Parts: sequence; structure tokens; C-alpha cells
Amino acid sequence: MINVPLLDTRLQNEPLRGELEAAMARVLDSGGFLLGPEVEALEAEVAALCECRHGVAMASGTDALLVALTAIGIGPGDEVLVPAFTFFATAGSVARLGAVPVFTDVCPVCFNLDLEDAARKITRQTRAILPVHLFGQAAEMDGIQELADQHGLEIIEDAAQAIGARYRDRPCGGIGRAGCLSFYPTKNLGGFGDGGMVVTDDDDLAARMRQLRNHGMEPRYVHHHVGGNYRLDALQGAMLRVKLPHLADYTSARQRHARQLIDGLAGLPGVEQARAADCGCALQQAAREAGSATRLVLPVAYPHNHHVWNQFTVRVPGGAARRDALRAHLATHGVASEIYYPLTLDQQPCFTDLPAHARDGLATAHRLATEVLSLPVFPELTAHQIEHLLTAVAGFVEGAAD
Repeated sequence: MINVPLLDTRLQNEPLRGELEAAMARVLDSGGFLLGPEVEALEAEVAALCECRHGVAMASGTDALLVALTAIGIGPGDEVLVPAFTFFATAGSVARLGAVPVFTDVCPVCFNLDLEDAARKITRQTRAILPVHLFGQAAEMDGIQELADQHGLEIIEDAAQAIGARYRDRPCGGIGRAGCLSFYPTKNLGGFGDGGMVVTDDDDLAARMRQLRNHGMEPRYVHHHVGGNYRLDALQGAMLRVKLPHLADYTSARQRHARQLIDGLAGLPGVEQARAADCGCALQQAAREAGSATRLVLPVAYPHNHHVWNQFTVRVPGGAARRDALRAHLATHGVASEIYYPLTLDQQPCFTDLPAHARDGLATAHRLATEVLSLPVFPELTAHQIEHLLTAVAGFVEGAAD
């Protein structure tokens, strides 16, 4: 039987073994293992990719979020708008500063922040919006910027899953006050452990974040802020620099595989592709699906976006039991899958005591958590693996039609 893993980092790194080992040797010979020239070079290269003046490397994507929020002054009593359907670190970073993450509902098509719900939840305490470019597709940044301008709010982008993605030809991470990236091994630019970066055009903000990542210190042993130890290792910087020139090729392969999956599944009975025209219209989308025999909803890349497909996430209408049945079916055929995310952020035990307005009106997010399933889309997938994946999904969908 052909096995199709969700991701295999070895396949991507093995062709670069010689360059990676040379980068490791270069750092070893230098005797410098934290920040330094390798990290500075990576910062400049990633900042250029995001069309920003500054890159400030961090020890993780979570640290990037935490430091960016700290640097703009988020603290106790403040509220930050956060989509309810995303990875925990987005809201966790807000809460760690004593601020309140106010959860917004999300769009059933692109999975990103619902602007109408966000506008409804703005209060006098709201200080910032933290949009997430989930699964590699940009959030609707024009609307987010307009909302922020109307209410005097900061925008910090969570682009952890979206390095290289673009919104209306603007780079994700380079649109708001700052953008936060992750180099976790499963990301499109995956490192060899944790790593992250904040990109920004703001000179003062960049200087403050460089202090904060090093215990608020500058010069040595003079501490202007209470920061932390958020420094990126030189080894990570050197090795990520080996992989960065290949990012465009990795992205092209992901886009090609996503198109093959969509084309291969779109003609099956009960399979629909989400429509860009429905973006933000949760009730319209739900009604359309409820009135049909929809068994599988395919993701869509909006024409105005450059989607980088960190995940290829389908939806299985009908609740968790149907979604879990598809996952079990795929597993019997050697096809891996994952649920991103089985709980919304407001459903996490640590957030049950938040104010009511921070947790209400999240019907679409709750529904998505019972329907979503991510399928393999990583760059090194072979033609045989894609064909096997398609056959396995088709077997489930056609069986459900009987």
C-alpha cells in the first residue's frame, strides 16, 4: 500500500544536506551561537521578502507575537480582537500580557476573521486587531485596516502560516504595524527546531523589539524594559538561510498540488468548492449547503490572493462524526490527515472565565471545528501519492452517496 504522510521534513532537507552541514560547520567555527552575523543576514533576507525595512528574529513564532504585542504597549485592561478559529498561541500571547483576547467569528470560506463580528465587538478597551492568515491565505486586510483606522486600533498580523503569501499584491506580514512569522519545522519555511521573526517598517518599534528579546537590555547590563530571553540561535539562522532561496519552489509545488487535489475531487458527487463570493456570508453558505447533498467542501484560493497552502483544509458538513469517519477511512488506506483545530479558542478550558462579550456569537467557528480536515499538500508529494490520496477520498465520498 502507498503511504501518504501529512508531511515528511526529511524529504525536503536531505537534498540540502551538504549545504546544511556547511552552515553548521560555519557556525561551529565562528564560536558565536546566539544572534550574530548569521541571524542578522537572515533578518535582512526575510525582511526583504516581506518588503519591510526590519526583521527581528525570535526564538519562536509565539515569542514573535508576544514581543510585538508587548512593544506596542498591550497590557492589563486592554482588549485585542482575535479570530476564534486558529492556533492557541495567537490568543495565548494576548492573555500572557494580562490583556483580554476578544474572540471573533470567522468566514466559512477562507477561515479568517469575520469583519462584521469584529466590528460588533469593539469596546472602549479595544487596542488592537490580531488577524491570522490561516492555512496560508491572507485575511481581508483592506477591511481590517479600515476598521482599525475608524477606531484607532493597532494591527499585528499573525503570518505564522503565511510566509510568502500576498494580499492584493502586498506581502502578508508587511501590511499592519508588524507581522509575526514562524519557522517551526512544519511551516512552509521550516527550521530545525523553534524559530520566528517579526517584520516591520517602524524603526522605533524594531529597536524596542530588539531590546525586549534580550531582557530589555541595551547596552550590556543596562535594562530599559522588562523583556525576556527570546533570541534566535545562530545555528537556526544559518540553516534557515540555506532553505530560504528554495521557498518559492516549495510554494509553487504546494500550489500545484492544491490545484491537482481540487481538480481531482471537484467532479465527484456531493463535492463542492467554496465560493469566494460567499466570503463572510456564513448564513448564506450554511443555507446553500443545508439545501444540498454536500458531502465535501473544497478550499478556495481567492483571485486577489497569493495562497501558499500551508494546509489544504476541506470541510465535511454534517458534524464531527462524518469528518472523523473520513479521517478513519483515509487512515485505513495509508493517508495521513489532521484536524486543525478540533476546539475553538473560546472552548479552551483556560478561557472559560473570559467576559461574555469576548466569547459570544461564534457559531461559524464552532461549526468549522466539527468539520475541518487537513490533507497532505507538502511540496515533496509524488504523483503516485496524490493519485492514491484522490482515490482514497473518492472512495469515501462515493460510498457516502450510496
